[in-house]
Amino acid sequence: MTQQYFTPTAELRRRGSRILPIALAALFLAAASAASLAAQTAGGQPAPGTAQKPAQAPPAPQSTQQNTPGAAPPAPAQNDQNGTPSDVGTPTIVTRVNEVSLIFTVNDRHGHYIPDLKQSDFALLDDQKAPARVNSFHQQINLPLRVGILIDTSSSIRSRFQFEQQSATEFLLQVLRAKNDRAFVMGFDVTPTVTTDWTNNQDALETGIDKLRPEGGTALFDALYVACRDKLLTDRGPEPVRKAIILVSDGEDNQSRVYMPEAIKECQRAETIIYAISTNWTPSRGEGDKVLDELSSQTGGETFYPPSVEEMAVSFKSIEEELRSQYALVYTPADFKSDGAFRTIYLYCYDRRYQVRAKKGYFAPRQ
Repeated sequence: MTQQYFTPTAELRRRGSRILPIALAALFLAAASAASLAAQTAGGQPAPGTAQKPAQAPPAPQSTQQNTPGAAPPAPAQNDQNGTPSDVGTPTIVTRVNEVSLIFTVNDRHGHYIPDLKQSDFALLDDQKAPARVNSFHQQINLPLRVGILIDTSSSIRSRFQFEQQSATEFLLQVLRAKNDRAFVMGFDVTPTVTTDWTNNQDALETGIDKLRPEGGTALFDALYVACRDKLLTDRGPEPVRKAIILVSDGEDNQSRVYMPEAIKECQRAETIIYAISTNWTPSRGEGDKVLDELSSQTGGETFYPPSVEEMAVSFKSIEEELRSQYALVYTPADFKSDGAFRTIYLYCYDRRYQVRAKKGYFAPRQ
């Protein structure tokens, strides 16, 4: 990935002696003043403007949740006076255009979700600066899901295709719990094909998966770009949602007209996390696995490597659990400009036993 999309972690660590103390001080100040944040939010600064289409974004109607430069705004709850994160069930708060909603996951070295962390456990840099203000922090937000199931139907995965179909069907049966959850099914070889559009009808989604047939080459990046541009970027709704793509593929691409950086950009514009399941079961990790790692890490997701086709369902289960167990942080960036530029995000947990997975940045709206 080129540096125009993110600032490497190594560089930030080299600057740590100068930058992280600023972030630490800012976050401790936010935690200490949590009791007054509700009043500040109610009478805070007016939004600098209405969010418009980001630079170079394809022409598409703007969704209601695209009025913030961060992820789709959750239903945030204010911290209590002790800084303890609130849980679900709070009213939806619409964030202003100069606020960022960041959804992230914290795991230990074994991949287990770490609950009950507080705002003071993290340092945050936005565009290499500590945020001007942290507005809310909470965990385990059960936002409605918008999930795209993207299944590689190229000839290279023919021998594993039936297991992919079965596991994807089982995943949808488990993950779509509420009437507000929705998903679509897309297969891709040389071209992407939507076999079932947005719905929470389990039978329709299962039928869409069953319709897929393996044949032809692989245009992985084209499929991701189209899925985000036509489905996830334009999805409208009255409430904030959590968006994710479940990508089942070996990571090989030999037909795309879109390059990987362009596909990642479109996912970032659509505020969509990529969870990839590798269908490469060779002992060594190939170039395709490196592609899957890059796609997932740049969007705040993860790549899973089931050792066999029979274990694929376990990877789907891990994704389902993670979508329901995450943290949400809403903050106001320092020196924010509505210029359509890409702003990097670096989120750091002080406890080095834990790994934070979040998107690498976002596109500011353009006035």
